[in-house]
Order: sequence, then structure tokens, then C-alpha cells
Amino acid sequence: MTDTMTTAARSAVDGPGRSYRPLAGVLAATVVSVTGTRVSAIALPWFVLATTGSATMTGLVAFAEMAPYVTVKALTGPVVDRLGPRVVSWTTDAVSAVAAGLVPLLHSQGLLPFWVLLVMVAVIGAMRGPGDLAKSVMVPEAADRARVPMERATGLSGVTERLASTIGPAAGGGLVALMGPLAGLAVNAGTFALGSLIIALALPRGMGRSAVPAPPVATAPEAGAEQGERPVGYWRMFREGFTFLRSEPLLLAVTVIVGITNLLDAGFVTVLLPVWARESGNGPAALGLCAGVMGATAVVGSLIAAAVASRLPRRTVFFVGYLLCGAPRFLVLAFGAPMWVVLTVFAIGGFGSGFLNPILGAVLFERVPRHLLGRVHALGDSLSWAGIPLGGLVAGASVALVGLIPSLVAAGALYFGTTTLAGLRPEWREMDRLRKSGDSVPAEPDPVHCG
Repeated sequence: MTDTMTTAARSAVDGPGRSYRPLAGVLAATVVSVTGTRVSAIALPWFVLATTGSATMTGLVAFAEMAPYVTVKALTGPVVDRLGPRVVSWTTDAVSAVAAGLVPLLHSQGLLPFWVLLVMVAVIGAMRGPGDLAKSVMVPEAADRARVPMERATGLSGVTERLASTIGPAAGGGLVALMGPLAGLAVNAGTFALGSLIIALALPRGMGRSAVPAPPVATAPEAGAEQGERPVGYWRMFREGFTFLRSEPLLLAVTVIVGITNLLDAGFVTVLLPVWARESGNGPAALGLCAGVMGATAVVGSLIAAAVASRLPRRTVFFVGYLLCGAPRFLVLAFGAPMWVVLTVFAIGGFGSGFLNPILGAVLFERVPRHLLGRVHALGDSLSWAGIPLGGLVAGASVALVGLIPSLVAAGALYFGTTTLAGLRPEWREMDRLRKSGDSVPAEPDPVHCG
């Protein structure tokens, strides 16, 4: 991408010199936020399983968090573009910290019936959606301010996310095994609070606002008034993001494949893996160990991707990464393999997965004009995450109806089919073509076309 910044954005980053502080702040806040979320991903399902013994209710809790996450995230793209991602990030993290802290507090007082837990989890999900979106939207401008190539910035973002995905599950598994699941939920509240402080203190005011133009709109000539300006309405901004996404076949193809695999991953993490850990006798420590091993090798994969991804064929690397990190995880658990084999498969899968997000992030930032980024990113993420709330419900119902092993085999087969057959479609060739040709999307697309 060579010319997707507005004039105001250029002046914001081409000042006295490069500054690494915004990029470091975004990455640090991402590490903290993802670490807490991964700790909660171990602690919350185990808490529900321990208190209810029901895989179905465990899936319902996952649905209660992810349904608001996806819905609110889809609707807040124009808000992030209008208010600025910095403000949205620190305020939503602060609210999440309060809601997450209430869960262990209310339980300790005997005031946490199941419906109240669902409400608290729903609030956390509703706040996490725009908060995660805002952090992601700030990466391009932070990279501009640091004068770092976009693929390297997205690679570093992937490294930090994978690092957090390693630390979080390992810490979560250890905390749950030693101190119980409520300790993990308390840590989640603390990480939300810390992430809010990092964004509020480390990032300059107005971060992200410089890339959002305020286009002039002429008043009616017959009114006799001079031309003036008025802000673009919320629904027009939303519609522009939707129209632009609909006009991009590659982004739509990415959305579909990621949506299906996210649904399967959600069912795996929130239900299938915890039920396997319980039925196999490995316990919650195995959850943290599996996720930690996968996260550690994903960090290695992300580091390599950050260094060499610009010289690799994106499409080939993308689908090989999915082949390594997808179906084998499901099948190795279904076949009752020993723990060392399970960990080996998770390690290989983690390495492959480390290449996915840097490629996806670079493609997104190359193809989407900067002032549409919040809206398009919100819609694309929400559509690709739409299956996540259903993942836990479907997996829980499947385990209840047919058992764990058939559920694992079916999910693994669907994962393999999705990530293999999708690569045959022609639009995936655009993943390499844009970078090779040096094309970029125009800075100011035609209003009829954008959205």
C-alpha cells in the first residue's frame, strides 16, 4: 500500500521524527488484553463445568460472551472511525475490568446465580468487541509513526498476540489447578484495567482520528445558503463500509473461510478440549499445557513471518498454515493418542498458525482505504466471528447427542474440507497479485463504490 493515508494522517506521522511509543503502546496493550482473555478462556469453562457439570451450559456461557462481542463489534465501526480508536479502547477496557471483577466478588458472597453470570459475561463480550477492534485499527497509524513496513508491523502484532496466547493459557491452567478458576477470572479483570491504563497513558490524544476525513456536504442551493459542512451520518458510514466489503471478492473469501474455522475453533476451545481434559483424566493443567505449547511455537512462526513474509508466496503459506493448525488437533484427541503425541501435534499446528495473522493483516491494510478501516474491519471481523457464539452451543449439543469422539472426528473433517477446497477458488490469487504489482487502493474512492 503506497497511498492510502490522508493528508492529515501524513502530517501527523511525518513530524519531527519517528516515534516507536504508539506502536509499543498498542502492542503492549494487546499483550495484556489477550493474556487476560486467554486466562479467562481456561478459567471460565472450568468454572462452569465444576459448578454445573454440564457441557451444554458451558457452551451457553461461551455463547453469552461471543454473541454480544460479534454484534456490538459489527455496529461500532463507524463509532470507532468517528470518536477515534484510542478513546474507544481505554473506555471499553475499563468497563470490562469492572464486569470481570464482579464475577469472583459476587460468587464469593453467594450472589452469582447462573443468569447473573450470563449477564456479566455478556457485558464483557459487548465491551471486548469494540475494544479489540480499536486496538487493531491503530496498528497502521502506529506503524506509520514508527516508519515500520506494514507487513513487519502486522507480523509484530501477530507475535505479541501469539506470545500472549502462550502466556495466558499456561498461567490460566496453573492458576486453575493451584487456586481454582476464580483466581483466573480475577486476573482477567486486572489485565483489562492495566490495558486501559496503557492505552490512555502511552498513546497520543487523537490517535487514529487523523486518518478520518470529514467530507464537506453542500447545503441545498435553493435555500440560498453558502456551502457548509455537516458530519456524515452513522448509517451512511455503516453503509459505505458494507458496500466496500461487498465489492472485494478476496476479503469476502477470507471472511467465509475464517468464519467457518472460527466456529470450529470456538467449539474446540470452549467445549471439546475441556471435556477431553476431564474425560481423559488430564485435568485443567493439560488445557494450559496444550495451549501453551501451541502458543510458544506460534510465536516462533510469527517471528519468522515478520522477518520473511514479504518474500514468501502468501497464498501457499496461508493454506499450508491452515493445514498444519486445523484438522490434526481434533483428530489426535479423537484417536486417544498419548500426551507426547498430542503436544507434538499442537506444537506443529502452532507453528503453522503463526503465519496466518500477519498475512491476513497485511492483505486487509493494503486493500482498505485508511478512513474506511474501522468500518470495514468491524464488519469483516464480525462476519468472520459470527459462528463463534454458536461454536460452543453446537459442540456442547454434539457431545450430549453423539459423544466426544464422533464430535471431534466430524469437526476435524469439516475443518480439513473448508481449508483445502477454499484454496481452489480464483479470488485467492489476488492475495499475491496485489503485492507483486505494487498496486494500492485509492486514497479517496468514489463514494458510489466505497462502503
